[in-house]
Amino acid sequence: MRKVESRTTIYLVRHAHSVYSSDELGRPLSEKGISDAKRVAKRMEMESVDIVLSSPYKRAIQTVEGIAEYFHADIKLISDFKERVLAKGSISDFDTAIEKVWKEESFAWDGGESNLTAQKRGVRTLFQILKQYENKRIVIGTHGNIMVLMMNYFSKEYDYQFWENLQIPDIYKLIFDGNRLITVQRR
Repeated sequence: MRKVESRTTIYLVRHAHSVYSSDELGRPLSEKGISDAKRVAKRMEMESVDIVLSSPYKRAIQTVEGIAEYFHADIKLISDFKERVLAKGSISDFDTAIEKVWKEESFAWDGGESNLTAQKRGVRTLFQILKQYENKRIVIGTHGNIMVLMMNYFSKEYDYQFWENLQIPDIYKLIFDGNRLITVQRR
């Protein structure tokens, strides 16, 4: 007897542009971000969505609210899809700091997460989602770094350079057979 494939679709949605503030959790979308989030929702209307999950950060939630509304879905908050913690407190040179953690995957700035630590957090939770919502189509509102770190687990082509070229917002459709990534498409 042949094993039936189980296909689960994950839409990783990088949040839209936000107003800068030191309040990572409560930082809202900017006017441009709100407009872009409406475009994201409109684009996703062409897809079929069963479940909407999000990082607990306001900007990620706001980016997927229109999708949840269109598909009559509640947004379930998943803490492990929050952005990676680069360091405790502010960083004087963000570009240098982020490049270093990508070059040295086990390196972490004081109070921050290494790429390996953040990736492990994201992928562990992604595997739980794949098991819990097998054969479903799931939107995950998240952040650029953690999103690319999860994708990088499956293929090293999703690296620092890939992260640098992400749009704000951005959508990637990942199709899984069980825990095995089959295809990735930019939406």
